Amino acid sequence: MSLLLTQQIIQMFLMMLCGYMVVRLGILKAEESRALSIIIVYIICPANILNAFQIDYAPEVVENFKLALMSGVMIHALVFLVVYGLSIPFRFSGIEKASLIYSNAGNLIIPLVLAILGEEWVIYASAFMFVQQGIMWSHGRSIIEGKRGMDLKAILTNLNLMACFIGLIMFLLRLKFPPLLHGAVKSLGGTIGPITMLNMGMIFAGTDMKKMLQGKRIWIIAFLKMLVVPGLVVLAMKLSGIAAMAPDGKTVLYISLLACMTPTATSITQMARLFDREPQYATAINTVTTVMCLVTMPLMTFLYEF
Repeated sequence: MSLLLTQQIIQMFLMMLCGYMVVRLGILKAEESRALSIIIVYIICPANILNAFQIDYAPEVVENFKLALMSGVMIHALVFLVVYGLSIPFRFSGIEKASLIYSNAGNLIIPLVLAILGEEWVIYASAFMFVQQGIMWSHGRSIIEGKRGMDLKAILTNLNLMACFIGLIMFLLRLKFPPLLHGAVKSLGGTIGPITMLNMGMIFAGTDMKKMLQGKRIWIIAFLKMLVVPGLVVLAMKLSGIAAMAPDGKTVLYISLLACMTPTATSITQMARLFDREPQYATAINTVTTVMCLVTMPLMTFLYEF
């Protein structure tokens, strides 16, 4: 599995390189990546989530989904404990805490699960996203903005969460889209991998990498995010024995682990820009962790399988 994951990540980086070169050659501007970001967030990702729930109802799928939800909650609880424990000696800022806790599950996990396991497994990736989106747009937003409380409207109107709710209800009620609509939704969702990578490449092309990588603290955050946190999650999964709670427990937990060990969420960068809270630093963390995942994600997969 680790070899297959490495191959898929390399392919995704090659797609990212295409987006990078489009900007560097002057064909497009880095700022124009915003249009792709909007398309991904508001159309492609929700379409992929909806399509994931368009599978035949089966008791084992329900059990697997329950485990996926439970593992998502447990992973976030563990990560919270680790990050807030380490924040005492390291004195993490809001951006650093959010970058350590929240992963790029929305943009990367679905393409990877599609490529490695197949579309019938995306439903379990949606479970992790369901847990993370609700926490990120409440807790994550508050620590970045520097305000207490949550924006209930931002949570309830999040399209990815809405897609999870609608998809889950349709699955439980055994409802399916009409063939023509299902075909359109499936086709749109299937573009998530290439378009996401092109978009990330365009964003990186507009970033001053040399300036960003000079700070020492960013490497501490990246090391914790990509090695320490997922390493502890792997250990917890192995010791807990919760894989036995569902028919495909080991694979379901691996999907949750994949989501956890992806780079820092791009939403953190977007929030940092929105609230003017160290946007360059947030971008730097996202960039470094994205490059590191080429090595760390296969490594964590190996440790999980060992």
